[in-house]
Amino acid sequence: MKNIFAKIATITATSAALSVAIAAGANNPAQAIDLNFNWQGNAGYSAIGSFSYDQATAPKIISESGSGTTNFLQSLNVSFLDPSKNLLGTYNTVSGGVSQSDFFVFNFDTSTQTLFDSIDIGGGTGAMGEYFFSGTGGDSLQLLQDIDQQGNSTILDQNSGYFNVAKVPEPASILGLLAFGMLGVGSTLKKKQASC
Repeated sequence: MKNIFAKIATITATSAALSVAIAAGANNPAQAIDLNFNWQGNAGYSAIGSFSYDQATAPKIISESGSGTTNFLQSLNVSFLDPSKNLLGTYNTVSGGVSQSDFFVFNFDTSTQTLFDSIDIGGGTGAMGEYFFSGTGGDSLQLLQDIDQQGNSTILDQNSGYFNVAKVPEPASILGLLAFGMLGVGSTLKKKQASC
């Protein structure tokens, strides 16, 4: 009997702590937004990646280019895969608000959550054989591999320039689900105690 009361007390304390954390998050909502994206080429090559920016300061259109400190993007990474889903390469193009690529070009509409206009994402740090996207979002986009760092590349795949972009669930939402689940466990334990 004491064991059941101890479990209920632990669950109640955990639920209370999660409720406080959720309430604190609601009062001071996170300003950063994280988005995942993926791309599928006509020949079976694909890419997955993510990027983030501060919702409070970002304009409707985010445009970034070149190396150095970015205006709004906080991070951007992309991994390229061949048709058999073997990893070709992963690139952290933007990290900590700094672009590592001289060739980097990124245009994103925050209201429609679409990548558009000129895009150059991926390699660009000067290593021969790097993979990268180049083209126009919503029109024509190519997955290329650099041959010689002299502007010569091989086209591996292409598509209409379409990216699937999706918002990453917020931590407060996940905490809310955990708290709800804990309350369910507490209710089940109470029912078991009543039947004992």
